[in-house]
Amino acid sequence: MNTNNTASNSTRFSLRSLEHVKPAYEKLVRDYGRAWGLCCVLTDANGNDVLGQVPCPVSETDHKCSAFRKRAIEEALRWGEPSMLLCPGGFVIWAVPVMENSVVTGGIVAEKVAVGASPKERGTLSPAQTRHAASDLLTMAEEANLTNAALLELRRVAAQRESERAEAIHELKGQNYQSIRDIYLVEEPALIAAIKRGDRPAAREIINRVLVGIYFFGRERPTLLKSFILELVVNMSRSAVEAGGDPTELLGANYSSVVDLSRIDSEEELCAWLVSMLERMMDAIKSNKQYPSTVLLGAALKYMEDHLHEEISRDDVANVACLSPSHFSRVVKQSFGHSFTDLLSRMRVDKARELLTRTEKSLIQICLDCGFSDQSYFTKVFQKYVGKTPGEYRRFRRSSFR
Repeated sequence: MNTNNTASNSTRFSLRSLEHVKPAYEKLVRDYGRAWGLCCVLTDANGNDVLGQVPCPVSETDHKCSAFRKRAIEEALRWGEPSMLLCPGGFVIWAVPVMENSVVTGGIVAEKVAVGASPKERGTLSPAQTRHAASDLLTMAEEANLTNAALLELRRVAAQRESERAEAIHELKGQNYQSIRDIYLVEEPALIAAIKRGDRPAAREIINRVLVGIYFFGRERPTLLKSFILELVVNMSRSAVEAGGDPTELLGANYSSVVDLSRIDSEEELCAWLVSMLERMMDAIKSNKQYPSTVLLGAALKYMEDHLHEEISRDDVANVACLSPSHFSRVVKQSFGHSFTDLLSRMRVDKARELLTRTEKSLIQICLDCGFSDQSYFTKVFQKYVGKTPGEYRRFRRSSFR
């Protein structure tokens, strides 16, 4: 790409901007050249050369090169990171937008050798190296304050969310959902559990699926769509409070956000609104160090009582409490002074004592009803905690009531 610097080209990039950018750009070019052996050119927003020189073996395609450079700048702005293009001269190019605040004034375009060049030729990189080199150009430009790093980060986040939504759409097509209510009932429990345990990635993934499904079925009924979103947010908020969020803070955030919701019309705005609500809730949970474990333990104990006759693992109960297994073990130990295994055995023995006293069930039936796999083990554990065998305990209790 033949780049003769001319006064006319320079004037497309305002003289004031050029004088401000030039020192940082020239340093970047030197550093980038040493790191990667690649050439860079500074262009205006339309892809026309301003500073720098990159050789091109196909000079007659010069008029097309600016269009490809412009596209490379636009793609980088759209996605928040460089995108690789193949220009008419056979060069792989990528760019970083040069910005003043949020206004694109030009771009820094990096160009490597033609595809198929000898591996020994200067500038030839493997695909992995090429991706790294493109990422490095962005990093250098951000460090030199030649671009708006904050804006590009927002674009990267938006692009990631769009990618996740596309995956959710693909996944939705394989589900047998018939209505918004189906999606809501299936996805809400997992979302609430993710919020309670502070798992942001899992919560975001579920939010994407919920949004995709709600839009799929509710695109012709915006009022119904918003009502489901509001119901979801109310349940999310309750879960956030149970998991340690400050209720006053969450109530204030929800009130102002509901007002915002009433003015939202587009899918993109609603997606951003719901994600922002999720992030606020997760932040509120994280900032509150006084974790209300009693609420979560209550749910765990209720589950254990209802399932004493079954095989129960620590991980199963921890999942009900929306805690990691290790955290659940610590909470149980701090609250009861026993390990999970010890607590479960005590609960089973207490249940057995009740059945031995109030029913005429056989010892083997009581053994099975309380979750013990065989009668000898049941007898051993029961005697450990009560000091008597199950048969001795039943006779003792009956004699006490005579």
